[in-house]
Amino acid sequence: MREFTIGTVERPVTKKRARPVRGPWAVRVPKGAGESKVLAPCAYAARVTPPAPSSAMETCLYEDPESNRMLCYLVAEEAEGGERCHRVYDAAGEEIGAVRRIPPTSKLFKHTWRIEQPGHPEIVGRNEWASGGVKQMADRATGKVLTEALNSLSHIIPPGESGTSGSGGSQRQSRKLEWWSGGELVMVSHSIKMIKVQADWLDRRLAFAFAVLGDS
Repeated sequence: MREFTIGTVERPVTKKRARPVRGPWAVRVPKGAGESKVLAPCAYAARVTPPAPSSAMETCLYEDPESNRMLCYLVAEEAEGGERCHRVYDAAGEEIGAVRRIPPTSKLFKHTWRIEQPGHPEIVGRNEWASGGVKQMADRATGKVLTEALNSLSHIIPPGESGTSGSGGSQRQSRKLEWWSGGELVMVSHSIKMIKVQADWLDRRLAFAFAVLGDS
């Protein structure tokens, strides 16, 4: 599984379909194209139930729509300096890794993200225009390239899909992030609108956990 989103839309709006067809809140994988395109569920987001502890966050992820087979759950951990840390656990209570939200160092920037997966270097999620090597950053920082990149940092999720981890609520702003581990591009995310995994070794449950939290 390389590409996914999270939400309730099973069949998006098309020329022949004025409104989206919706289903349960789930991690969804795009299949087909045009009128046949479907966002098929591969993990279901629902309320906390055992074996998740009472400290688990809403929502948990399950393999089935009845919430009988838990995939993973998140537990928020206190951190200093405004950082938010969310530990991710499997159904047996074993830690998979962590997703951390790092506050910005300046009002000119937005927060950044980190994913910790045991056995691998830290994964850093950064704005597309600020990622890569020094030369790439310098190239992006000239003329029209920088202007377009800055303008693309915030745009609204398309109509028909909410950006919140539940039904209803306001839309979250979307931005494109590149997730790097050392010199390797691990993942690319457009908020929760679409997330593309590049590295085979990335535990998909950690990517799902980021989608549940949302880039807000």
